[in-house]
Amino acid sequence: MHSASQSALNHADDQLEQVVSDESTGTAEHLAQVSQELYAVAEVLGDHIDLRRHLVDPTGSSSLRRSLVENLFSEKVDPTTLQLLTTLVETRLTSPTDLVEAVETLGRTAALASAEKDGSLSDTEDDLFRFGRILQSEPQLRTLLADSTAPVDKRLELLSQVAGDKVTPTAYRLLEQAVRHPYSKALDHTAERLADAAAARRDRSIARVVAPVALSDEQEERLGDVLSRLYGRSISVQSDVDPDILGGLVVQVGGELLDGSVARHLRGAADAFPT
Repeated sequence: MHSASQSALNHADDQLEQVVSDESTGTAEHLAQVSQELYAVAEVLGDHIDLRRHLVDPTGSSSLRRSLVENLFSEKVDPTTLQLLTTLVETRLTSPTDLVEAVETLGRTAALASAEKDGSLSDTEDDLFRFGRILQSEPQLRTLLADSTAPVDKRLELLSQVAGDKVTPTAYRLLEQAVRHPYSKALDHTAERLADAAAARRDRSIARVVAPVALSDEQEERLGDVLSRLYGRSISVQSDVDPDILGGLVVQVGGELLDGSVARHLRGAADAFPT
């Protein structure tokens, strides 16, 4: 996203956070509604290139762009949703593509804030992470869900079958949006990025941990405490199992990899012998 567009998004995001912090407007139900409306607007914008162009047209005045948004959406969306949309077009984004991305980003933020309010944010984060792992291990499922040549209703039906009653409503809403508009075949990476966004909402980071056997809840909590002290911030542990590492742990936090596996030590020992 261009810097000017990012500035407009930041301004709208600040407004959304004010709504979240207000007891009267920052309810889970209201934020879920705002999220759904923003995603619906993003879909309308995605389908109408001329509309997107008018809303980012640098030759038009901000008041004209605002009036266009109000004429189109004022009777169809909540006042909070309308305020966020008018803020985006008044500040002016750089490109039509940036406009759609900004609206979707606000929709995601509102959805995660809704989960935060109803106490399901931690479960949402975990569900998104786990679903990303499922997609990694099931390439056929990943391909079917991301097949933009297939009818969207069929893709959503498949998503409902595999995840409908197995994830939180917020996780499903976010995954549904990703399936509706798959920007790439890498839906597993999309799910992981959504999990990262959920973690960031809790002002946390994710440690992706690989162990030779499944970690207990107590072990995950203890490891999270150790990593939190190490990094100086709260760390959320997401663990996976790979018997091939033989023992120890492989821990990745952001771009930093801590490989304490037995397999790595054995490889190092083998490399030390002359050939």
